[in-house]
Amino acid sequence: MGSTPNTALRAARTARIMSQDDLARALRDAGCVSATKRLVQRWESGATTQPRPSHARALEQVMGLPIETLGFGIVRAGREVGGSLDRSHDVESPIGVTSSAAVTAARAVGDYSGVWLSRYEYYSSGRDSSFTVAHYAVVLQHGSQVTVRSLPGSSPSTIELDLSLDGSVATGTWAERTAVDGYYRGARYHGALQLLADPTGNRLAGKWLGFGKDFEINSGPWELVLQNPSTSKATLDTYQRPPE
Repeated sequence: MGSTPNTALRAARTARIMSQDDLARALRDAGCVSATKRLVQRWESGATTQPRPSHARALEQVMGLPIETLGFGIVRAGREVGGSLDRSHDVESPIGVTSSAAVTAARAVGDYSGVWLSRYEYYSSGRDSSFTVAHYAVVLQHGSQVTVRSLPGSSPSTIELDLSLDGSVATGTWAERTAVDGYYRGARYHGALQLLADPTGNRLAGKWLGFGKDFEINSGPWELVLQNPSTSKATLDTYQRPPE
């Protein structure tokens, strides 16, 4: 019986316009020194179905997605507090949202991994009005590094945030690909942002900075609000819908 190809990993790689060599190089840059094109081929062919914990951590960091959604099972060995792979603390409610008390109890202190509601506001000079854009996003933390990736189906546009933590301060960059059939016709915008975590660790709020349609510098509020500390595939599927 032949191996079952890992189409999820291949799809995630090709969506980022990366070759197998590119992915192996990015994994080495993320600290996975043993990553090679051959290793990526074995993963994608299904010949290797369970990556080492160090490989899984690097894959999550590079792809910005939980290892379970990359076509692998849960990797429980080698968990680090605040950002690696053992999801044994994940909890889910029947409706996909946990209470604040459950969220606090389910997460390790300083671990921001989970599903969050992302909201930012901007002013459109062309329409002389302000707008709010919302996404559900998966947040993954590896040490002081945090990636935020919007979930498909939560919005016609997509967002990516790459942040570095220093205590309760998160600083980094954002990028958005606007909806192809929307007002901005699929344009890509990017910039910087800084967020502060509240004492509970369930909300980060701050400001974004970026260029506008006419290349003027704009800014506005941005916040992330925790919805669920789980990053299991079942939980992510629950949030692949527009925020209410």
